[in-house]
Amino acid sequence: MRLHHMNDDHIIKWQQRISCFNDQQAYSDLFLHFYNSLNQFAYSILKSRQLAEEAVSDVFIKIWEKRSTINYITNLKLYLFTSTRNTALNYLKKQNVQHNISFDEYSVELNSIVFNPEEQLITSETLHKIQRAIHSLPPKCKLIFKLTKEEGLKYKEVAILLNLSVKTIENQMAIALKRISAQIGADIYHSISSTSKPF
Repeated sequence: MRLHHMNDDHIIKWQQRISCFNDQQAYSDLFLHFYNSLNQFAYSILKSRQLAEEAVSDVFIKIWEKRSTINYITNLKLYLFTSTRNTALNYLKKQNVQHNISFDEYSVELNSIVFNPEEQLITSETLHKIQRAIHSLPPKCKLIFKLTKEEGLKYKEVAILLNLSVKTIENQMAIALKRISAQIGADIYHSISSTSKPF
């Protein structure tokens, strides 16, 4: 289940059930829904599978410990990503590692294509071209592309998470889409760009 396929109402209901009723099933559902994405985001910073898993576990432990107040969080998805980033950076700090890492140091993994290839009637060859184009993006571009296309974060949310301006996010996405379109053609470019969530 991808994050952008989940209605925000479901997340709000999980928050309410966890906060008001100590609902462990809702907590488990929340954990399973976000775990893979947060784990990959933590790994992009820590470059250690074990530490990434520990960082995400720490985030969710704190969520449960403070469950009575999570109902007041207005954007839980952004909160979880931000908490994961901060926890990962704290791990680096404890290891006496420079924790103000640059975007070039993020290790970004992309999992899937940004739209359903069957719906777009994309050939296998074109699909491979798209994947190659995405994977060849510069680190900052790739990270922003992943957060918007795979994780379903809006431009403003990505800007807050990465401490960048919305204009920078827009520019980086324009670069990404231009590079992809240069390899695979304008028709596919319009299909990809239409899935953006600027606001």
